[in-house]
Amino acid sequence: MTSPASATRSASKLAEARHVVLDTAFGAGAAFLATVARRRAGEPLHYLAIAPAVPDMATLAALAAVLPGLAAQWPVDVPGLHRLHLPQEQLTLDLLAGPADDWLAEIVARVDEFIIPAPLEAIRALQRLAAPAATLRIRHADEQALRKLRAAGFTVAGDADGEWLHAVYTSRKPQPPRAPRPERRAVVIGAGVAGSAACERLAARGWQVTLIERHDAPAQEASGNRAGIFMPLLSRDDNIPTRLTRAAFLYAQRAWLQLGGIDPQAPGPEAGEGGIRGRQCGVLQLARDAAHALLQKEVVDARHYPQQYVRWLDAAQASAMLGAPTPFGAWHFPQGGWATPATACRAMLRACGDRLHRLFHAEALRLERGGDGWRVLAADGRQLASAPTVILASGAGATALAQARELPLYTMRGQVTHLQEDAFPSLQLVVCREAYMTPPVDGIVSVGATYDKSADRQLWQSSQDENLLRAEEILGSPHGAGAPLQGRVGFRTMAPDRLPLVGALPDSTIDARAERLRDLARHAGLHTLLGYASRGLIWAPLAAEILACQLEDEPLPIEATLAAALDPGRFLLKQRRKL
Repeated sequence: MTSPASATRSASKLAEARHVVLDTAFGAGAAFLATVARRRAGEPLHYLAIAPAVPDMATLAALAAVLPGLAAQWPVDVPGLHRLHLPQEQLTLDLLAGPADDWLAEIVARVDEFIIPAPLEAIRALQRLAAPAATLRIRHADEQALRKLRAAGFTVAGDADGEWLHAVYTSRKPQPPRAPRPERRAVVIGAGVAGSAACERLAARGWQVTLIERHDAPAQEASGNRAGIFMPLLSRDDNIPTRLTRAAFLYAQRAWLQLGGIDPQAPGPEAGEGGIRGRQCGVLQLARDAAHALLQKEVVDARHYPQQYVRWLDAAQASAMLGAPTPFGAWHFPQGGWATPATACRAMLRACGDRLHRLFHAEALRLERGGDGWRVLAADGRQLASAPTVILASGAGATALAQARELPLYTMRGQVTHLQEDAFPSLQLVVCREAYMTPPVDGIVSVGATYDKSADRQLWQSSQDENLLRAEEILGSPHGAGAPLQGRVGFRTMAPDRLPLVGALPDSTIDARAERLRDLARHAGLHTLLGYASRGLIWAPLAAEILACQLEDEPLPIEATLAAALDPGRFLLKQRRKL
């Protein structure tokens, strides 16, 4: 685990400009290793590697020998962008699984060096990515490839070097200017998983962060449940929520590994210290009926997912794993499990070291823009903090601030039922269908959670009855009848499309027609990490990384289509298109 002191030393090196490389045919990683070997000591390197599929780590022995820290993070072979960090090496490796020509339209980055080992149809797409004076190496370039390179703004530089031809980006075509290097000071409002992840990602880059929380400890609202579950989402069409959740699920596990990993013996949140309490015990998602079971099987068969990511089980196999009869099949996610969100918050905040200033039991109710920054004020007008950058991560509470009042966020009440372990079947893994059930955590099984349109924080017997009914449907027989009314009520914050809001906050007071997200006016220095619904535990690390990259003008850890789907301006854009 990275200590706060070493994290601070590593973060100080990040003030150097990153060198961004795009390799359009990763192969066995030879070009990657050569790039790592020739970089200057301490130079931050960001390497984007496109491959048809995620290479098997067993075939990359040379890579594992030189950078053993990558082996523990190596992703399963599923589509998407997989970001791997080696903080001590100042190295970020993005593995982009899929056809190179498809990926070039989805990469959000400014690239300093291109490596083109294999023929590429969409060479002209490199122009959108090239930084001024970017270099390029291309192998076996024929006359047609050279014409495309010239059309994209590249000039061949000198003679060929063996099989390789060298070029430089010399186009005078105007490109969007690079964002100025930000002043690395921020205020984060909200100390749940969203705000805690934001603090950790910014501190890792050398930012000084003030965290404001109205409670006297982190994770007191939606992040305060005893056990949150983590699992991917599958769909027939591999839609945007599926792709986002897959990326977030896998990134969260790598992020937790950097924080020391999850441990069922880690102390609870009340301890104040310790790692992330949880277990990668697997998740069994039971089919609702025969038609859903058929869909589950079709999705797994059609997408060819590796078994370590998901397996489809028939009724007999699902029953054996559940330990109770179930009439239909199930998805089994071996890498899923449960974790206590408050302990994840604790670990992320502790990793910030002395770059984090905590300001708890203080409620931010007003923002005022002044000079080059924001003043964060309490109800009595007292200034709590100020910084050039403010990040709203306080769930529905963010809409109490005038600048965020127009965001279409709403809350849904969720009641989790707590049952004593000896009064309920003890599961070895998380099980879900219309509700979820966890293995015992400190002798308590959690069942839930309801979706209620209410702001009532009191426990309802009707909600407990609903949870127990769902448990009965899962287990095939009633359990927990007559159990005392025990549990927890939380409030999920969500947007109409059930996707989070990640990025710069639009300024709805400026009335102008807009056709694209980039046309919308934004509040300078004001950003959001909101609307995590029921998936905050896994969405938070990836969303925080996305925002940190936007602030630092680094390559995004997701494709452009997903970034646009998460943009907080998407709702305002729909309105403005109608003007």
